[in-house]
Amino acid sequence: MRVLVVEDEQLLADAIATGLRREAMAVDVVYDGAGAWERASVNDYDVVVLDRDLPRLSGDEVCRRIVSAGSSTRVLMLTAASDVRDRVAGLSLGADDYLGKPFAFAELVARVRALGRRAVAPVPPVLERAGLRLDPARREVMRDGKLVALSPKEFAVLEVLLRAGGAAVTAEQLLEKAWDENADPFTNVVRVTVMTLRRRLGEPAVILTVPGAGYRIE
Repeated sequence: MRVLVVEDEQLLADAIATGLRREAMAVDVVYDGAGAWERASVNDYDVVVLDRDLPRLSGDEVCRRIVSAGSSTRVLMLTAASDVRDRVAGLSLGADDYLGKPFAFAELVARVRALGRRAVAPVPPVLERAGLRLDPARREVMRDGKLVALSPKEFAVLEVLLRAGGAAVTAEQLLEKAWDENADPFTNVVRVTVMTLRRRLGEPAVILTVPGAGYRIE
């Protein structure tokens, strides 16, 4: 899952980003509304965590633009103003969810994951295929009933592949969904991560290379 965090309180923004990365999400961070719209207009985010009170361009306007563009990106609005009228106003702009500050981080993660499932064709919260079982909420992967320990990046790559439902996923798509904007597209980081992921999952291999098309789960 790829997430954009937009929050002008830099310490809070960076803390949210760090926490979401620990949940195996690829996270970009900006601290103002103009930067948020610039990123959202060129990158394919699953979820934008968007503060309403932003400099340069308000969070409300960023939300309006994302919705008007017909994007599949889901918007979770954050604000210190959390009475009913504020929640109604935020949702009426087209936001998909609304969370008042202060908030419990576990609730933020749960809401982001729920919105991420709605950003694409509906998929079950627990993904299963070829003897693999991936539970995003528990950060747990099992193969044939045995727990498999994965790094956050390996977990993210496996989740993208399982969500594809057996279809091939290109290296570019994996880079887009499992890494943030700081990833170098000219490195072999995807190939190396897939290689280590295969090794951790064991034999027989379930991640197949599709020549000229990428990778898929058998």
